[in-house]
Amino acid sequence: MEDIESLIKTLKSQNEEYRNLEKSHKEYEEQLRELDKIRYPSPEETIEINRIKKLKLQGKDRMESILNEFKRKLETSRA
Repeated sequence: MEDIESLIKTLKSQNEEYRNLEKSHKEYEEQLRELDKIRYPSPEETIEINRIKKLKLQGKDRMESILNEFKRKLETSRA
């Protein structure tokens, strides 16, 4: 079986949803890095931090689901 990095590279070249999720994930990371610089976040900022964390996790879960589905299809096509 191919290593995970080459699978992801192939998947990114073929799956627009995966590419978009990866882009969003990176944007959420950057937003969280910026918000993390706030020493004493306001209640609104804390809510925003938690909202971004949830979105980031949902995206990561979906990326994992797409990757697993892609691996299953590859294994089925090779069998």
